[in-house]
Amino acid sequence: MKLWDELKGNFVAFKDKSRTVKMYVCGPTVYDTPHLGHLKTYTVYDALAKYLKFSGYSVLYIQNITDIDDKIINRALEIRDDPMSLSEKYTKEYMDIMRKAGIDSVSFYAKATRSVPDIINQIRVLERRGFVYRLPDGMYFRVWMDRNYGVLSRQVPENQVSGKRAKVSELKEDPRDFVLWKFRKPGEPYWKSPWGDGRPGWHVEDSAIILRYLGTSFHIHGAGADLKFPHNESELSLMRCMKGNSNICKAWTYSGVIRINGEKMSKSLNNGISAREILDKYSVEAIRYAFLSSNYSSEMDFSWGMMDEASQNVSYLNRAFTRIRTMKHGAVEIGARNYAETFFGYLDDNFNTRMALVTLYEVSSEIFKHEEISEDEAGILNKMFMVGQEVLGVIRNHESISIEPGTVVSLLELRKRLKQMKMYGESDSIRSALSESGIIVEDSGEDVTWFKER
Repeated sequence: MKLWDELKGNFVAFKDKSRTVKMYVCGPTVYDTPHLGHLKTYTVYDALAKYLKFSGYSVLYIQNITDIDDKIINRALEIRDDPMSLSEKYTKEYMDIMRKAGIDSVSFYAKATRSVPDIINQIRVLERRGFVYRLPDGMYFRVWMDRNYGVLSRQVPENQVSGKRAKVSELKEDPRDFVLWKFRKPGEPYWKSPWGDGRPGWHVEDSAIILRYLGTSFHIHGAGADLKFPHNESELSLMRCMKGNSNICKAWTYSGVIRINGEKMSKSLNNGISAREILDKYSVEAIRYAFLSSNYSSEMDFSWGMMDEASQNVSYLNRAFTRIRTMKHGAVEIGARNYAETFFGYLDDNFNTRMALVTLYEVSSEIFKHEEISEDEAGILNKMFMVGQEVLGVIRNHESISIEPGTVVSLLELRKRLKQMKMYGESDSIRSALSESGIIVEDSGEDVTWFKER
């Protein structure tokens, strides 16, 4: 498998399956309900982690939770709440959303507040090496001492603006310098440190968590594209100054941003969509199909029409999967090996889920043209669709039902006979009874498929 590395600007290969792939993804700042962008980014990296496991790798996947930050404090002041209570509330909501979205590949969620000792230790090391200086409002990092600052985002010094999240101090030695430790202000949460009571800055939270759990050498760094600068650039700089070089992460990867009908999501445009809203309207499978139907690093233009199309495509794939398992075994071959080679080839090529889904759709179309298939090809196709289910998450789990599958099949056969006898009231009652048991029945011409409602 190979992935594109934004830092070096080339592809890097993953070959040694005897090693654990160490993966870090920038998590949310928990000051509000998770939105569509969160759901898209974490769906992408959930699928990537699952595909690495499917491919034979062990995966250690760490994601941080920024539970102390200016955004949290400012929101708490707006609504007159306690910052830590606010962040705890939205952390629980975030975890609930991840569970409902089937995002369950993360090995460990590391809260910033639980990593304060590691953050302090990193600042102390950097201070001893001359990278840190003191101002009245906190301890700052000297960007000019890192001559490679800007290599990740390709930013030249005059464009390396600061103050994306916080007010910029006019006393800084260099406008690019960023805060590592903010001194205590009235009413704000604080921790004790060698420099005085206060709290960590944003960038050092991630670098300290990475160094603690993954060390100075790991394989995949993931984030939304909007975090590349200044956050990831500053995060890389801190780790580089700790290690002495940039050979820290094998592949810096980015999930493309979401636009709503061509416009960037923003509060000023009032066009934001919460993760809960879309989860209430569409199945998890349809949501994952929509997010994975474009290249993970590309911008995605979201629309409700796109979601309706994704739902239809998911239904089509599920009917094909059901058909594979019920087709007679014979001598007919449809080129399953070629389809599988193409399918897995796309996933291995920079995790091209868009073309992998196209291939899955194409083979589904071929499946519906035949009444029988060879047993060997049925096995190959089953493997493809199981990856669609367990990795991509676009195929429903037909096994997780409270009623025996054989019972469902028998009831659907009875329903079919009743419809042939034009006993429509009785056939509808069977469908209603199954629905009450959580079984959804879909009719498409002569084909009938069923699945467990999420």
